[in-house]
Amino acid sequence: MGLIVASEPPQSYSAGFALSGSAQAGELMLTSPLGSTLAVMRWQPGQALLQQGEQTARFDSLEALVAQVTGTPLPVRALFGWLHGEPQSVPGWQADLSGLPDGRLFAQRLMPLPTAELRLVLDR
Repeated sequence: MGLIVASEPPQSYSAGFALSGSAQAGELMLTSPLGSTLAVMRWQPGQALLQQGEQTARFDSLEALVAQVTGTPLPVRALFGWLHGEPQSVPGWQADLSGLPDGRLFAQRLMPLPTAELRLVLDR
């Protein structure tokens, strides 16, 4: 997973990931290039948890949790549809699903600023 946010200064993140569950209840684990766990996000209706090492933080929503971790809002709920090849309408975002047969997904946020690019390489 790669994320580039065109903020000032620009921000860039790269991590391995494992996504399971659904948009309603699931888990997203982020790992470093060496395989150590950076963060585990779990959500269910009305609650989202972030576990980083020994610390756990609670959030009211998945959106608030993801914005805290990445520094910018990301359409995690739409990812589930996109990963299944289903177009999902997300205001300000455009997803290119044409690379899915090759295990690649590209999504770009044009609005609101700053713009952002999300790239996923899937290991199926």
